[in-house]
Amino acid sequence: MSPTWREAEPLPLPGPQGLRDWLRVIRRGVPAVLVLLLGVALILPLRAVERLFHGPRRPWTGPHVQVTCRLVLACIGLRWRREGRPMRGPGAVVANHSSWLDILTLNAALPVFFVSKAEVASWPGINILTRVTDTHFVARDPRLARAQAAQFAARIRAGHRLLFFPEGTSTDGRRVLPFKPTLFQGFLADDLPEGLAIQPVSAVYTAPPGADPRFYGWWADMDLWPHLLTVLAAKRHGDVAVRLHPPIPVAGKDRKSLSAACYSAIETDFRALPEPV
Repeated sequence: MSPTWREAEPLPLPGPQGLRDWLRVIRRGVPAVLVLLLGVALILPLRAVERLFHGPRRPWTGPHVQVTCRLVLACIGLRWRREGRPMRGPGAVVANHSSWLDILTLNAALPVFFVSKAEVASWPGINILTRVTDTHFVARDPRLARAQAAQFAARIRAGHRLLFFPEGTSTDGRRVLPFKPTLFQGFLADDLPEGLAIQPVSAVYTAPPGADPRFYGWWADMDLWPHLLTVLAAKRHGDVAVRLHPPIPVAGKDRKSLSAACYSAIETDFRALPEPV
């Protein structure tokens, strides 16, 4: 997750304005942090026991992360809903990328394991979320493509539902950038399970009443902490709809056609959104 898309001007991030705003930050932020810390503390022994019974599979810790993220969203006050059904069988998930909030909203909707670039592992605050969600880190180095494809295959065979952002960057949440097909190659290996599919998922945020439609977007040179404080200080929150589209079978496709099919499914949800004023 990296806010490097720069086509639109970043929003001003006023942060808390006065005592009431700071009280909302404390009322929401403290419980959210405590839930995250408890989630991290509990997942470590849970994984140890889980490994004894299920090896590399994650039938217990996936739902644990899901519950943790739902509780954090409840602490923040951001409402969410899921539309559609998670696919059955082996495969992965692709989604549009608007904000650091995607970690919470997408995990709340379905148990997934994010694929992210390696440097995110060192980001303060975000690195807690990535540890809780068992993020799979990759390096953008063509020389490592084959090894990373093998790692994808191993996790898929273990039943992990990997989720990645083909845009390669976060946006203002009002559009979908062209997908980069590179990571799709990792799901075309010959040794992957039969019937493999990719499920496109749209996360569509609705801003709080009276706020800029891009309120939840995090992009360009926007700093994390001012954006986080601005979200926590909001008097009222909007919501996010996580829409699960029909899975797209991998068989018979190459990385470009698979990327194009997933992009088309997700981009449809953003065509009717009004442009920011």
